[in-house]
Amino acid sequence: MRTGGAAVPGGLRPVLPSSPPGYALSVIADGDHRFRRPTRPGRVVRMKLLMLGGTEFVGRAITEDALTRGWEVTVFHRGHHAPPPGTSALHGDRTAPGGLAALGAGEWDLVVDTWGGAPTAVRDSTRLLRERAGRYAYISSRSVYAYPAPAGLDEDGELVGGSPDAGANAYAEDKRGGELAALDAFGDRALLARAGLILGPYENVGRLPWWLNRTARGGPVLAPGPSALPIQYIDVRDLARWTLDAGAEGRAGAYNLVCPAGHATMGSLLDACAAVTGGGAELRWTDPSRLLEAGVEPWTELPVWVPEGEAYDHIHRGNVSKALAAGLTCRPVEETVADTWDWLRSLGGAAPQRPDRPANGISAEREAALLGL
Repeated sequence: MRTGGAAVPGGLRPVLPSSPPGYALSVIADGDHRFRRPTRPGRVVRMKLLMLGGTEFVGRAITEDALTRGWEVTVFHRGHHAPPPGTSALHGDRTAPGGLAALGAGEWDLVVDTWGGAPTAVRDSTRLLRERAGRYAYISSRSVYAYPAPAGLDEDGELVGGSPDAGANAYAEDKRGGELAALDAFGDRALLARAGLILGPYENVGRLPWWLNRTARGGPVLAPGPSALPIQYIDVRDLARWTLDAGAEGRAGAYNLVCPAGHATMGSLLDACAAVTGGGAELRWTDPSRLLEAGVEPWTELPVWVPEGEAYDHIHRGNVSKALAAGLTCRPVEETVADTWDWLRSLGGAAPQRPDRPANGISAEREAALLGL
């Protein structure tokens, strides 16, 4: 099952590091590698970040967070969207022959990669950069766990198959292949950020934007019950902050990245949507059995929502104790919703939509029929 991510114009609250950058970084040699490592608390050293992507959703949030830290940021992208001001841009297409030529020179302390397609793109990038980059953070997905993942599964759970040499396949296998590529090239210098559902400003998958636009229209809203059903997601800016903190601290290995159980519910999410969009929406909580009997598709027709069962355990009941111990903090759902609404309004309500993802949301006619209107 896919997860998604998005971006933030200047009107939104700036994101600062969750922990003060109170460490000195020293350059050390490891064969032909030159990289920085954390030492005792002291002066702050400006990090050099190479962001593979950096113009949309997750990549943009990471880039903007790095800029708030005063880091030197290079963005490698295809040139379809402008990167945030203050970055250096390199252009190339990772899927094309010779597409990495612009990365043929240069050294970086940290590389962050959000790639979700054929693992060969991660393989080629990591092999090219392993001698010239200190650490490699790959934004992976909790989709790499074999389905069904039991409730409370931690990072040692069973994984899907994958290969760094594979072409594009299914999303889960592609992400696992990307993980293996990062591990093969960088070993204990590779960080695997296994994000779950990603929400927040710049979302180009259409989940939270759909709910915001729907509640903004007002009137009776089909709300999938129960309202107290806990959900797990991560605000894209909390993902960005944790990834950069972890990379700077020299963390490695896999981490599940979603908010802890009890952080939010379907009720708190939709109540926040209704409140921030003007309060004209009337949430009509509907029994999940009735929705399923009517053929409503969880996750897509009613985004974020999954009824209790195997799929729910897989998506919304992950163990994040390792990430919490490593400094993960999650902002309130009301803040995520409000900032996403501010961003969405700045676009006139029309959120960007990734061409490789289907549009989310139930049709107005089908919703009205289910509500008996």
